[in-house]
Amino acid sequence: MTKTKSSKFKENAMRAVFLSAACVSIIAVLLICIFLFANGLPTMAEIGVFKFLFGTEWAPENGKYGILPMIIGSIYVTAGAIIIGVPTGVLCAVFMAKFCPKGLYRFLKPTIDLLAGIPSIVYGFVALSVVVPIIRNFGGTGQNIITASILLGIMILPTITSVTESSLRAVPESYYEGALALGATHERSVFRAVLPAAKSGTLAGVILGVGRAIGETMAVSMIAGNQTVIPSSITDGVRTLTTHIVIELGYSEGLHREALIATSVVLFVFILIINGCFSVLKRREKQ
Repeated sequence: MTKTKSSKFKENAMRAVFLSAACVSIIAVLLICIFLFANGLPTMAEIGVFKFLFGTEWAPENGKYGILPMIIGSIYVTAGAIIIGVPTGVLCAVFMAKFCPKGLYRFLKPTIDLLAGIPSIVYGFVALSVVVPIIRNFGGTGQNIITASILLGIMILPTITSVTESSLRAVPESYYEGALALGATHERSVFRAVLPAAKSGTLAGVILGVGRAIGETMAVSMIAGNQTVIPSSITDGVRTLTTHIVIELGYSEGLHREALIATSVVLFVFILIINGCFSVLKRREKQ
Protein backbone atom coordinates (compact mmCIF):
# COMPACT_ATOMS: atom_id res chain seq x y z
CA MET A 1 0.00 0.00 0.00
CA THR A 2 2.83 2.37 0.92
CA LYS A 3 4.60 1.71 -2.38
CA THR A 4 1.36 2.21 -4.30
CA LYS A 5 0.69 5.54 -2.61
CA SER A 6 4.29 6.59 -3.19
CA SER A 7 4.04 5.69 -6.89
CA LYS A 8 0.76 7.59 -7.29
CA PHE A 9 2.28 10.61 -5.55
CA LYS A 10 5.28 10.54 -7.89
CA GLU A 11 3.03 10.19 -10.95
CA ASN A 12 0.85 13.09 -9.85
CA ALA A 13 3.90 15.21 -9.05
CA MET A 14 5.42 14.55 -12.48
CA ARG A 15 2.08 15.28 -14.13
CA ALA A 16 2.04 18.63 -12.36
CA VAL A 17 5.64 19.34 -13.47
CA PHE A 18 4.88 18.49 -17.11
CA LEU A 19 1.66 20.52 -17.03
CA SER A 20 3.50 23.50 -15.57
CA ALA A 21 6.19 23.27 -18.27
CA ALA A 22 3.52 23.15 -20.97
CA CYS A 23 1.70 26.13 -19.45
CA VAL A 24 4.93 28.14 -19.28
CA SER A 25 5.52 27.47 -22.99
CA ILE A 26 1.97 28.51 -23.90
CA ILE A 27 2.15 31.63 -21.74
CA ALA A 28 5.50 32.61 -23.30
CA VAL A 29 4.04 32.34 -26.80
CA LEU A 30 0.94 34.32 -25.78
CA LEU A 31 3.06 37.08 -24.23
CA ILE A 32 5.16 37.33 -27.39
CA CYS A 33 2.01 37.53 -29.52
CA ILE A 34 0.46 40.19 -27.28
CA PHE A 35 3.62 42.30 -27.29
CA LEU A 36 4.13 42.10 -31.06
CA PHE A 37 0.55 42.70 -32.09
CA ALA A 38 -0.12 45.38 -29.47
CA ASN A 39 2.87 47.38 -30.68
CA GLY A 40 2.90 46.44 -34.36
CA LEU A 41 -0.72 46.69 -35.49
CA PRO A 42 -1.22 50.35 -34.45
CA THR A 43 1.96 51.24 -36.34
CA MET A 44 0.69 49.49 -39.46
CA ALA A 45 -2.56 51.43 -39.16
CA GLU A 46 -0.65 54.69 -38.78
CA ILE A 47 1.57 54.06 -41.79
CA GLY A 48 -1.14 52.34 -43.81
CA VAL A 49 -1.32 48.56 -44.12
CA PHE A 50 -1.13 48.62 -47.91
CA LYS A 51 1.76 51.11 -47.97
CA PHE A 52 3.61 49.13 -45.30
CA LEU A 53 3.21 45.66 -46.81
CA PHE A 54 3.37 46.55 -50.51
CA GLY A 55 5.50 49.68 -50.50
CA THR A 56 8.76 49.28 -52.42
CA GLU A 57 10.76 52.04 -50.71
CA TRP A 58 12.28 52.02 -47.25
CA ALA A 59 13.47 55.51 -46.34
CA PRO A 60 12.60 56.37 -42.70
CA GLU A 61 14.14 59.83 -43.04
CA ASN A 62 11.56 60.56 -45.76
CA GLY A 63 8.67 58.85 -44.00
CA LYS A 64 8.62 55.84 -46.36
CA TYR A 65 8.22 52.44 -44.72
CA GLY A 66 7.64 49.87 -47.45
CA ILE A 67 8.85 46.36 -46.59
CA LEU A 68 7.90 44.51 -49.79
CA PRO A 69 11.59 44.17 -50.87
CA MET A 70 12.40 42.48 -47.55
CA ILE A 71 9.40 40.15 -47.81
CA ILE A 72 10.40 39.10 -51.32
CA GLY A 73 14.03 38.75 -50.23
CA SER A 74 13.02 36.40 -47.40
CA ILE A 75 10.88 34.31 -49.77
CA TYR A 76 13.65 34.01 -52.37
CA VAL A 77 16.36 33.10 -49.87
CA THR A 78 14.16 30.61 -48.02
CA ALA A 79 13.03 28.97 -51.28
CA GLY A 80 16.65 28.66 -52.39
CA ALA A 81 17.59 27.08 -49.06
CA ILE A 82 14.74 24.57 -49.41
CA ILE A 83 15.79 23.66 -52.96
CA ILE A 84 19.37 23.06 -51.84
CA GLY A 85 18.96 21.76 -48.31
CA VAL A 86 15.87 19.54 -48.35
CA PRO A 87 16.86 17.02 -51.10
CA THR A 88 20.45 16.91 -49.83
CA GLY A 89 19.37 16.40 -46.21
CA VAL A 90 16.82 13.69 -47.01
CA LEU A 91 19.20 11.78 -49.27
CA CYS A 92 21.96 12.06 -46.67
CA ALA A 93 19.58 10.64 -44.05
CA VAL A 94 18.62 7.75 -46.35
CA PHE A 95 22.29 6.97 -46.92
CA MET A 96 23.10 7.06 -43.20
CA ALA A 97 20.12 4.92 -42.23
CA LYS A 98 20.15 2.28 -44.99
CA PHE A 99 23.36 2.40 -47.03
CA CYS A 100 26.19 3.72 -44.86
CA PRO A 101 28.89 1.23 -43.69
CA LYS A 102 29.31 1.08 -39.92
CA GLY A 103 32.88 2.37 -40.05
CA LEU A 104 31.91 5.44 -42.05
CA TYR A 105 28.78 5.99 -39.94
CA ARG A 106 30.88 6.38 -36.79
CA PHE A 107 32.61 9.31 -38.45
CA LEU A 108 29.68 10.76 -40.40
CA LYS A 109 27.13 10.91 -37.57
CA PRO A 110 29.25 13.05 -35.20
CA THR A 111 30.18 15.28 -38.13
CA ILE A 112 26.52 15.97 -38.91
CA ASP A 113 25.83 16.65 -35.24
CA LEU A 114 28.81 19.00 -35.09
CA LEU A 115 27.42 21.05 -37.98
CA ALA A 116 24.33 21.77 -35.87
CA GLY A 117 26.46 23.21 -33.08
CA ILE A 118 28.56 25.62 -35.14
CA PRO A 119 27.59 29.27 -34.42
CA SER A 120 25.88 31.05 -37.29
CA ILE A 121 28.48 33.82 -37.29
CA VAL A 122 31.11 31.20 -38.13
CA TYR A 123 29.01 29.98 -41.03
CA GLY A 124 28.73 33.55 -42.24
CA PHE A 125 32.47 34.16 -42.01
CA VAL A 126 33.29 30.95 -43.90
CA ALA A 127 30.74 31.81 -46.60
CA LEU A 128 32.16 35.33 -46.86
CA SER A 129 35.69 33.96 -47.25
CA VAL A 130 34.99 30.95 -49.48
CA VAL A 131 31.57 31.01 -51.17
CA VAL A 132 31.39 34.74 -51.99
CA PRO A 133 34.67 34.77 -54.01
CA ILE A 134 33.51 31.72 -55.99
CA ILE A 135 30.12 33.23 -56.82
CA ARG A 136 31.85 36.54 -57.67
CA ASN A 137 33.57 34.79 -60.58
CA PHE A 138 30.17 34.45 -62.25
CA GLY A 139 29.48 38.19 -62.02
CA GLY A 140 28.40 40.72 -59.44
CA THR A 141 29.70 41.20 -55.93
CA GLY A 142 29.06 37.61 -54.86
CA GLN A 143 26.82 38.78 -52.02
CA ASN A 144 23.44 37.84 -53.37
CA ILE A 145 20.51 35.43 -53.27
CA ILE A 146 22.55 32.46 -54.51
CA THR A 147 25.18 32.82 -51.79
CA ALA A 148 22.60 33.24 -49.04
CA SER A 149 20.63 30.22 -50.33
CA ILE A 150 23.74 28.02 -50.39
CA LEU A 151 24.65 29.10 -46.87
CA LEU A 152 21.18 28.48 -45.44
CA GLY A 153 20.91 25.19 -47.35
CA ILE A 154 24.04 24.01 -45.54
CA MET A 155 22.87 25.34 -42.18
CA ILE A 156 19.55 23.45 -42.28
CA LEU A 157 21.19 20.17 -43.33
CA PRO A 158 21.89 18.85 -39.78
CA THR A 159 18.30 19.39 -38.66
CA ILE A 160 16.70 17.74 -41.68
CA THR A 161 19.22 14.89 -41.75
CA SER A 162 18.98 14.02 -38.05
CA VAL A 163 15.18 14.11 -37.84
CA THR A 164 14.72 12.20 -41.10
CA GLU A 165 17.25 9.54 -40.11
CA SER A 166 15.48 8.99 -36.78
CA SER A 167 12.18 8.64 -38.65
CA LEU A 168 13.65 6.11 -41.09
CA ARG A 169 15.06 4.00 -38.26
CA ALA A 170 11.66 4.07 -36.51
CA VAL A 171 9.93 2.43 -39.50
CA PRO A 172 9.28 -1.28 -38.73
CA GLU A 173 11.70 -3.61 -40.48
CA SER A 174 8.73 -5.57 -41.83
CA TYR A 175 8.11 -2.78 -44.38
CA TYR A 176 11.55 -3.30 -45.86
CA GLU A 177 11.41 -7.10 -45.65
CA GLY A 178 7.95 -7.16 -47.23
CA ALA A 179 9.17 -5.13 -50.19
CA LEU A 180 12.12 -7.48 -50.63
CA ALA A 181 9.79 -10.48 -50.47
CA LEU A 182 7.76 -9.00 -53.33
CA GLY A 183 10.88 -8.89 -55.48
CA ALA A 184 12.00 -5.30 -55.02
CA THR A 185 15.69 -4.44 -54.91
CA HIS A 186 17.34 -2.94 -51.84
CA GLU A 187 17.21 0.58 -53.32
CA ARG A 188 13.61 0.25 -54.45
CA SER A 189 12.56 -1.14 -51.06
CA VAL A 190 14.13 1.82 -49.29
CA PHE A 191 12.76 4.55 -51.57
CA ARG A 192 9.32 3.03 -52.27
CA ALA A 193 8.49 1.42 -48.93
CA VAL A 194 10.61 2.77 -46.06
CA LEU A 195 10.95 6.43 -47.06
CA PRO A 196 7.20 6.98 -47.71
CA ALA A 197 6.44 5.37 -44.34
CA ALA A 198 8.71 7.95 -42.68
CA LYS A 199 7.21 10.95 -44.47
CA SER A 200 5.66 12.33 -41.28
CA GLY A 201 9.03 12.61 -39.56
CA THR A 202 10.66 13.83 -42.76
CA LEU A 203 8.10 16.63 -43.02
CA ALA A 204 8.75 17.55 -39.38
CA GLY A 205 12.46 17.84 -40.15
CA VAL A 206 11.71 20.04 -43.15
CA ILE A 207 9.50 22.31 -41.02
CA LEU A 208 12.27 22.72 -38.44
CA GLY A 209 14.81 23.38 -41.17
CA VAL A 210 12.63 25.98 -42.87
CA GLY A 211 12.04 27.65 -39.50
CA ARG A 212 15.78 28.02 -39.03
CA ALA A 213 16.23 29.31 -42.57
CA ILE A 214 13.60 32.00 -42.08
CA GLY A 215 14.86 33.03 -38.66
CA GLU A 216 18.58 33.14 -39.46
CA THR A 217 20.00 36.64 -39.09
CA MET A 218 23.71 37.22 -38.57
CA ALA A 219 25.08 34.84 -41.19
CA VAL A 220 22.66 36.12 -43.84
CA SER A 221 23.39 39.75 -43.03
CA MET A 222 27.06 39.11 -43.84
CA ILE A 223 26.61 37.66 -47.31
CA ALA A 224 23.17 38.60 -48.73
CA GLY A 225 24.09 42.10 -49.92
CA ASN A 226 21.60 44.00 -47.71
CA GLN A 227 19.94 45.92 -50.53
CA THR A 228 16.47 47.27 -49.80
CA VAL A 229 15.27 46.88 -53.39
CA ILE A 230 13.22 44.20 -55.13
CA PRO A 231 15.69 41.80 -56.79
CA SER A 232 15.43 41.28 -60.53
CA SER A 233 17.59 38.13 -60.61
CA ILE A 234 19.16 35.61 -58.26
CA THR A 235 22.51 37.39 -58.57
CA ASP A 236 21.13 40.55 -56.92
CA GLY A 237 21.66 41.40 -53.29
CA VAL A 238 18.70 41.28 -50.92
CA ARG A 239 17.79 42.07 -47.34
CA THR A 240 15.61 39.61 -45.43
CA LEU A 241 13.10 40.57 -42.75
CA THR A 242 15.34 39.33 -39.93
CA THR A 243 18.46 41.14 -41.13
CA HIS A 244 16.40 44.26 -41.76
CA ILE A 245 15.32 44.34 -38.13
CA VAL A 246 18.73 43.63 -36.61
CA ILE A 247 20.60 46.11 -38.83
CA GLU A 248 18.40 49.13 -38.05
CA LEU A 249 17.01 48.43 -34.58
CA GLY A 250 20.13 49.69 -32.81
CA TYR A 251 19.84 53.29 -34.00
CA SER A 252 16.11 53.58 -34.69
CA GLU A 253 13.69 55.67 -32.66
CA GLY A 254 10.12 56.89 -32.82
CA LEU A 255 8.06 55.71 -35.77
CA HIS A 256 11.14 54.11 -37.31
CA ARG A 257 11.52 51.78 -34.33
CA GLU A 258 7.81 51.04 -34.23
CA ALA A 259 7.91 50.16 -37.94
CA LEU A 260 10.64 47.61 -37.21
CA ILE A 261 8.45 46.06 -34.51
CA ALA A 262 5.65 45.92 -37.09
CA THR A 263 8.10 44.17 -39.40
CA SER A 264 8.60 41.51 -36.72
CA VAL A 265 4.81 41.02 -36.72
CA VAL A 266 4.94 40.33 -40.46
CA LEU A 267 7.81 37.88 -39.90
CA PHE A 268 5.86 36.15 -37.13
CA VAL A 269 2.78 35.79 -39.34
CA PHE A 270 5.00 34.65 -42.21
CA ILE A 271 6.34 31.77 -40.12
CA LEU A 272 2.84 30.88 -38.90
CA ILE A 273 1.59 30.69 -42.49
CA ILE A 274 4.42 28.39 -43.55
CA ASN A 275 3.95 26.10 -40.55
CA GLY A 276 0.20 26.09 -41.18
CA CYS A 277 0.71 25.07 -44.81
CA PHE A 278 2.96 22.21 -43.74
CA SER A 279 0.41 21.13 -41.13
CA VAL A 280 -2.39 21.08 -43.69
CA LEU A 281 -0.21 19.08 -46.07
CA LYS A 282 0.61 16.64 -43.29
CA ARG A 283 -3.08 16.13 -42.44
CA ARG A 284 -4.00 15.52 -46.08
CA GLU A 285 -1.27 12.90 -46.38
CA LYS A 286 -2.61 11.11 -43.29
CA GLN A 287 -6.10 11.03 -44.80
